[in-house]
Amino acid sequence: MSLSTEEVAKVAVLARLRLSPEEIETFTGQLNAIVEYVAQLQEPDVTGVEPLAHGVEVRNVFRDDVRGEALPREAALANAPKRNAESFLVPAVLD
Repeated sequence: MSLSTEEVAKVAVLARLRLSPEEIETFTGQLNAIVEYVAQLQEPDVTGVEPLAHGVEVRNVFRDDVRGEALPREAALANAPKRNAESFLVPAVLD
């Protein structure tokens, strides 16, 4: 399957692209090369090959959600730009 310059021009109009005739010629050649390459993917015999979601078996490794010791308040507030004795201070976002 190859694309004609008229088809490329129509797609350009649908995509709201203003292309010069030279650009349409250039893109027609480039798109035809892409279509030919994709057509090569149809050639190999893949009967009996199971479809894959990923080329390598990948599994997420989750650790158990275990509660640890709480961070001491002073350590948690140590690098706060603004704070009071017991919490962070942030600018008001509502009037």
